[in-house]
Amino acid sequence: MNTRQVLVVCTTFLALSGCASNGAGGRFGRGLADAAAQPLEDLNLRRDPIPAVLTEALVNPYSQQGMETCMAIALQVRHLNEALGPDQDEPPPPRAGLSQQAVEALADAAVEAVRDETTDFIPLRGWIRELSGAERHSRRVQAAIQAGRARRAFLKGVGMRQNCAPPAAPRWFVPRPRNRSGLRWPWG
Repeated sequence: MNTRQVLVVCTTFLALSGCASNGAGGRFGRGLADAAAQPLEDLNLRRDPIPAVLTEALVNPYSQQGMETCMAIALQVRHLNEALGPDQDEPPPPRAGLSQQAVEALADAAVEAVRDETTDFIPLRGWIRELSGAERHSRRVQAAIQAGRARRAFLKGVGMRQNCAPPAAPRWFVPRPRNRSGLRWPWG
């Protein structure tokens, strides 16, 4: 075993024990599994599927079909949030303490070290990814993510225009009050 491999094993062990004690073992374990499976992705033997909501956004991110109600917009935005993570207008998650940040940084370093070790043995990795179709799939995933973000922003704009409450509009938007007939007051 060379020095680098010993460092990877030690870092992985330390990060794993730190994550297990702090309850972050699930994310770390998934990260390690993904890092170890990276050669399978490079050879296009394993692909993560693109979520359907992002595939639909890729086809037509500005479609308003079925988005007549605030409930429909909010549901679509929630599905996009599940696929993409929180939007820019969402409040940031609470900051972890220094010890938790240190454990997370160590876990991330261990995952990256494992990923580097598993991909270093592939000669001409870029060409392999291109020839196997893995790079094409990666570009399609990135395009779907970009289309999903555009769709979410567009839908929140539509929600604002329809006077919808969040999540069908940005978090900061406050819908105007309506009168008893459900129509907006002409002066406000």
